[in-house]
Amino acid sequence: MPLQTKGKILANKQVNEQDYKLVVSVPEIIEELVPGQFLHVKCTEGLDPLLRRPLSIHKYDEEKGELIILYRVFGKGTKALSRRESGEEIDLMGPLGNGFDLFNLKERIMVVGGGIGSAPLMALIERLVELNKEVTVLIGANNQDQILCESKLKELATELKFATVDGSYGYKGYITELLAEKLKQNEYDQIFACGPTPMLKAMEPVIEDKDIDVQVSLEARMGCGTGACLSCVCKVKVQNDDGFAYKKVCTDGPVFNMDEVILDE
Repeated sequence: MPLQTKGKILANKQVNEQDYKLVVSVPEIIEELVPGQFLHVKCTEGLDPLLRRPLSIHKYDEEKGELIILYRVFGKGTKALSRRESGEEIDLMGPLGNGFDLFNLKERIMVVGGGIGSAPLMALIERLVELNKEVTVLIGANNQDQILCESKLKELATELKFATVDGSYGYKGYITELLAEKLKQNEYDQIFACGPTPMLKAMEPVIEDKDIDVQVSLEARMGCGTGACLSCVCKVKVQNDDGFAYKKVCTDGPVFNMDEVILDE
């Protein structure tokens, strides 16, 4: 059951040119949390901006009652959030949405993250390792500076590979190109992915002829975060005259099976 509550900001630090790490004490939300869910965050104490911002949960500690949000400054709301200080209270709604399905896990698992979309995958990877799963992790970014949490990923992943568009670190090119190379080298039963829609769409031809269960976490602009405003709908495949219907990313997702959704760039 989602809650609206106030947490205490423990830290809010810049980690690179665009990204920030927000640490919040909010034990009542963590009790219900599943990897892949998100929070709807009130970025200021006032009414400007009016709308909350949907932010994924990077990782959480049940014993301490703390969670971490890695977020990228894109506009007015996240810019205001980046100015919040330790000791302040912050208004949160959550946990929201449906997270990753961890009840039907396979043996050969890969996790793929692109850009700031790699942020919510840390909680997933930690949970998979707790369940004694070996995990191959592929992370893509524009450049080396945008790669997040490398040292922690090295501790957790059975195999870890990076791709940067400019070639400054790891494989030179897009993460989907690296994914194609890995699927030629090894077989996998299951993939968990999060990143911008063009990245997820580029994954489709890479995996279309392979028997792999793929779960994707979609990124979408949201107004209410509770399914009322319909601003975050995505297309899903159904048997009707149009061949599709709409689902809400905020309540039906953000995690979907890839073979269910129609990814429009």
